Amino acid sequence: MRDRGEFLFTSESVSEGHPDKVADRISDTVVDAYLAADPYARVACETLVTTNRIILAGEVRGPETITKEYLAHLARMAVQDIGYDQEGFSWRDADIAVHLHAQSAHIAVGVDAAGNKDEGAGDQGIMFGYACSETPALMPAPIYYSHLVLRRISELRRAADSQVKGLLPDAKSQVTLKYVGGKPVGATSVVVSIQHEPGFTPASVKEMIRPIVTAALPDGWMPKDEDFYVNPTGIFEIGGPDGDCGLTGRKIIVDTYGGAAPHGGGAFSGKDPTKVDRSAAYVCRYLAKNVVAAGLAEKCTLQLSYAIGVSQPLSLYVDLHGTAKDVDEAKLETTLRELVNLSPRGIREHLQLNRPIYVPTAAFGHFGRTPDEELGTFTWEKTDLVPSLKSAFNR
Repeated sequence: MRDRGEFLFTSESVSEGHPDKVADRISDTVVDAYLAADPYARVACETLVTTNRIILAGEVRGPETITKEYLAHLARMAVQDIGYDQEGFSWRDADIAVHLHAQSAHIAVGVDAAGNKDEGAGDQGIMFGYACSETPALMPAPIYYSHLVLRRISELRRAADSQVKGLLPDAKSQVTLKYVGGKPVGATSVVVSIQHEPGFTPASVKEMIRPIVTAALPDGWMPKDEDFYVNPTGIFEIGGPDGDCGLTGRKIIVDTYGGAAPHGGGAFSGKDPTKVDRSAAYVCRYLAKNVVAAGLAEKCTLQLSYAIGVSQPLSLYVDLHGTAKDVDEAKLETTLRELVNLSPRGIREHLQLNRPIYVPTAAFGHFGRTPDEELGTFTWEKTDLVPSLKSAFNR
């Protein structure tokens, strides 16, 4: 996000029932199944969902106990958990095809550790991480509040005594914030589109959603009524994969920073942690967040680059956007390399990524979440490097 005195900036989020997120959820379910059976399994799973059809494809290397029938069952259970039991897309009778095959031996040679060779990156590419002081989670405010709106709707929809009975899984939100002096000061518009059962009007859905959005935003941030749009196209009964085809990895900006920071282009879901598209993006966020949490800057963008089969990154770049507090960026780059081994193996071990922890990342963003010590999820959101960073820069 370019620094200006006064401007508007918008980010969107999509719910766990959005077709692309259904695909992400199923792909990450496959990743977790393999990692639960073998922490060093390899998975690259793509999922397509459409009207009563689910197709899995990709490459795997893991225990033969993970059968195609078992994966089809897990996909069905994922759809059930999301909440789809509709005529056009139901966990009960959707046709599921599993086309996963063995990982390429040529890729395996480059990635696997052997003799004196450390484990190499699973592909070439560039990855970015970002953090800023706009929200308690050190995330850009537009994506933070877009996620929060949908997460609260999802929680209410799933509650036994649901206050939003009749709302269905497919939903999108969009929040536009006004910035003054580089800081967010309020929402100029909010858009929520959400699937519902027959019998609702846009006005009735709007009144159901209004208190949820008001509670999610800071006091005084709610826009004027004419700038609060709920189901602006009208009736939204046909949704989910029945209304639109979904594919793994099509919501990478929703998954990251809502467009407020660069993105390397690689998707996360469906990939085991040897794939640096995923693990290196996580460590980039981890490093950037710790820099901001340590008070070294108000904003931090960090980039890593890798070559397939090569263990150490080819480059590490840090940009503090002119918000550095007596911090030399070149020294910071050196310090971060000293604090964390940025090889694929080093990242996996430092963040403890070889575990079945990925299903919770499939909706509401991979970043800005709360680490769960018991489940081992979102370890890249920890700020345990803060003491070392403060010491290195005499804070």
